[in-house]
Amino acid sequence: MPEGDTVLRTARRLDEALAGHEVTRFDLRVPQAATADLTGATIHGCAARGKHLLMRIGDFTLHSHLRMDGAWLLYRPGEKWRHPAFRVRAIVGTQTHEAVGVDIADIALVPTRDEPQLTAHLGPDPLADDWDAAEAARRLSSDPRSIHVALLDQRNVAGFGNEYAAELLFLRGILPTTPAADVDTGALLDLGARTIRANRDRVDRTFTGVNRRGQTTWVYGRANRPCRRCGTLIRRDEQGADPTRERVTFWCPSCQR
Repeated sequence: MPEGDTVLRTARRLDEALAGHEVTRFDLRVPQAATADLTGATIHGCAARGKHLLMRIGDFTLHSHLRMDGAWLLYRPGEKWRHPAFRVRAIVGTQTHEAVGVDIADIALVPTRDEPQLTAHLGPDPLADDWDAAEAARRLSSDPRSIHVALLDQRNVAGFGNEYAAELLFLRGILPTTPAADVDTGALLDLGARTIRANRDRVDRTFTGVNRRGQTTWVYGRANRPCRRCGTLIRRDEQGADPTRERVTFWCPSCQR
């Protein structure tokens, strides 16, 4: 699942392959930008902000959000893709590489001067150089909703998704339904920042410290299986800011009170 660490690794990989090169192929397969053509422009670099990926090309920024299933894949020009063409939403090619955006939900092309319009609403990012832990804690503590919902709101803190929310709340022994105002948000965010920074350089994310398949999480995706700490069966429910944005939650009823 693409969360802040995944997006950062993607941005780094794209930056290493594309930065400084001239665009030789530019194809956005979305109605609002289908006629855009940046062929001949120079790719200045790629960066991440929370779950948002920013590719700066010429005077423009190509913004994308991977959502649940999106990915940017790198190929050599002419190399056969490993996925059907109908899933492709964007192609940015140079003489040496071709970046192919697959199953990307959100794509926008804006003048780079307007880039803040895409990210100004985001809260502090624990993977950014300007991470402001105190401000993130203030925003979380001021949120009147449950801590699980508040932690997923990118306006409070940018980069944590459903997997991080479930795992961090387990590690801190907090029920997902606990009001955010009743949580030590400073301690929660300190753990969150350390965890996502540890995962940013790993190919496979882990919360348990074990990299073997099926052993990387404490509660996420483990409904009705025994808790790795106490043996109680992990529970599963749904929570969200409203019925259209409910997300699955996982917790241990013994370890999280």
